[in-house]
Amino acid sequence: MGATDGDAAAAHVPVLVERIVELLRPALAGEPAWYVDGTLGLAGHAAAVLDACPSASLIGIDRDPEALAIAGSRLARFGDRVRLFHATYHELPDVLAEAGVREVQAICLDLGLSSLQIDHTERGFAYAVDAPLDMRMNPEQDLTAAQVVNTWPARELARILREFAEERFASRIADAIVHARAEEPFTSSARLVEVVAGAIPVAARNSGGHPAKRTFQALRIAVNAELASLAAVLPAALDALAPGGRMAVLAYHSGEDRLVKRAFVAAASDHVPAGVPAVPAGYAAGFRLLTRGAERPAAAEVAVNPRAASARLRAVERLQEAA
Repeated sequence: MGATDGDAAAAHVPVLVERIVELLRPALAGEPAWYVDGTLGLAGHAAAVLDACPSASLIGIDRDPEALAIAGSRLARFGDRVRLFHATYHELPDVLAEAGVREVQAICLDLGLSSLQIDHTERGFAYAVDAPLDMRMNPEQDLTAAQVVNTWPARELARILREFAEERFASRIADAIVHARAEEPFTSSARLVEVVAGAIPVAARNSGGHPAKRTFQALRIAVNAELASLAAVLPAALDALAPGGRMAVLAYHSGEDRLVKRAFVAAASDHVPAGVPAVPAGYAAGFRLLTRGAERPAAAEVAVNPRAASARLRAVERLQEAA
């Protein structure tokens, strides 16, 4: 780990870390106390949970090998309480099988980009810096952002812009990308930013943040299949929780939060039609919600850590016994 990466890890400010520790600590008080961090990143949440819960052991998962290396150094002080796995969080069942762990007491997912990926501009996630069109969280995978913008048909580009970023001008942007790549393939972000901005009407170009922000978000989600991975991990993670186990998820845009909300609300709902006076055995909810709606960071936290501004936190607990 280079000095720059060490400095980044030391300066990393995990979002809503005190609240996440508060939510997860009760589930990690006894033994066994397995804690899964499915998006380990620079290990900010993981280190805080391990410090606060001395009996807890970590199963840390990340698709980014560079993040795993940095996290491993940062967590070395916890010794054999830490086990790290290079995987994507939807592979949770396989990771638990490899670890020989049948059920866990706590799970945390901090979705979206890690600070490492944002700060390493050469990886192509940032629209404000000219860099190769990469955007892979796992550099070992094949699909890159350059392949998406240079080979996907206009209808698919428009679809991901609408579905993953709620881009109003999805079709205009997709058509502009296809027209521009016919003249010369895209290789770096600066030209893509120029084409995207040019496709957006002038009146809308200076509102809602950087004109390329939503396009880059959609490309990143598509390249890394983020919503498909999230949809797969949510039921697997809930199934992996032991009675009394707790799960916390930080989402950063509406598509992520919608999936989390639906999964948690469904898990915390009785499996009978509304109005049934008594819930038969086996049909009662197996979980309860720990947060009322989505919790947001306080203004003081956002002032210190602007990346927390869009965060939405939801948490759920598996009941000791279903009624």
